[in-house]
Amino acid sequence: MRLLHTSDWHLGRTLHRADLREAQAAYLDHLVEVVRSERVDAVLVAGDVYDRAIPPVDAVARFEDSLARLRDAGARVVVISGNHDSARRLGFASALVDQAGVYLRTRACAVAQPVLLEDRHGPVAVYGVPYLEPDAVRADLPPDPAADDGPPPRGHLGVLTRATDCIRADLATRGGARSVVLAHAWVTGGEASESERDISVGGVGRVPGALFDGFGYTALGHLHGPQTLSEKLRYSGSPLPYSFSEARQAKGAWLVDLGGDGGVAVERVPAPSFRRLSVLRGPLADLLTSRAYTGQEDDYVSAVLTDPARPEGAMDQLRQRFPHILVLAFEPEGGQAGTASYRSRVAGRDDLAIAAEFIGHVRNSPVTEGERALLTAAFDQARRAEVEA
Repeated sequence: MRLLHTSDWHLGRTLHRADLREAQAAYLDHLVEVVRSERVDAVLVAGDVYDRAIPPVDAVARFEDSLARLRDAGARVVVISGNHDSARRLGFASALVDQAGVYLRTRACAVAQPVLLEDRHGPVAVYGVPYLEPDAVRADLPPDPAADDGPPPRGHLGVLTRATDCIRADLATRGGARSVVLAHAWVTGGEASESERDISVGGVGRVPGALFDGFGYTALGHLHGPQTLSEKLRYSGSPLPYSFSEARQAKGAWLVDLGGDGGVAVERVPAPSFRRLSVLRGPLADLLTSRAYTGQEDDYVSAVLTDPARPEGAMDQLRQRFPHILVLAFEPEGGQAGTASYRSRVAGRDDLAIAAEFIGHVRNSPVTEGERALLTAAFDQARRAEVEA
């Protein structure tokens, strides 16, 4: 059976306010072509279909259209909800949609109810484990198959252990059927990017990969970088970079051939590149004139200026060469951020001194006498207004 593992589409998301709708549409077109050209039997979408619980109307329309096109191309589609999705909204009318060959798995109580697919080697049980917010779903999970002892222990490990135990118990009743699991979770060993919404507190949200031992293939979602934790345990990553920390990631999906004996052969399918991300660093003059950046002029750009003094109008100047610049930061060479607290740094100092230092810090040059006089007048006026009030 041939599977296509993808996740974290985040339909409706922008990149520092840059519109990504065209790029997302191009990726979904690409998925349809892969399904058709590679004769994919089932597409696995491992959560975070949308970027927020109430997605924009055009994002919903794009998702609906994509599901219809994937089915027309010949694939079944199994979708789970992620931590960005509203499970209840995404799973609306799932029982009816099942009949069309699109399976929306968003309820904790149904983790051990598989989608049953079939090929010439026999059945394949596909289990969907949506994002499980521990305190919200503990009471909804199926009972412990070993002993009906109430809700599982608190925390991500507790709820995911219960979910996988229930899946194994169901699988044991199916006479040797091959198995596939979709799960939206942070598995230990996976590396995060800046664009994921953190689901952990002090690392507690991470769970060991051993939870998924014994399954034919586990399609993970949540982390945006493509990652292989073991041959049968993988993150597909997001189809587009959603932060500059993902600039060097090779985006795409996994094409998984599940053999009759339960073995897997996995191949990477690269995603089409819409616009590269580049992080540039140096003095403003170098960024504006150096030939080293000639090939990056059409990229989405995050620039870090290292000039000793903050240049005026830097963003406007950079935009002339890099029209898609999105982020500008200022880190003067040799500058060091203070480690003292704000309270300790301003203790015993008057308003004028604090304001003058702030201006000097932002501009990296001291205030002039004229500016000092203006600040003095402004503070005097503010004090008079405060007294009169």
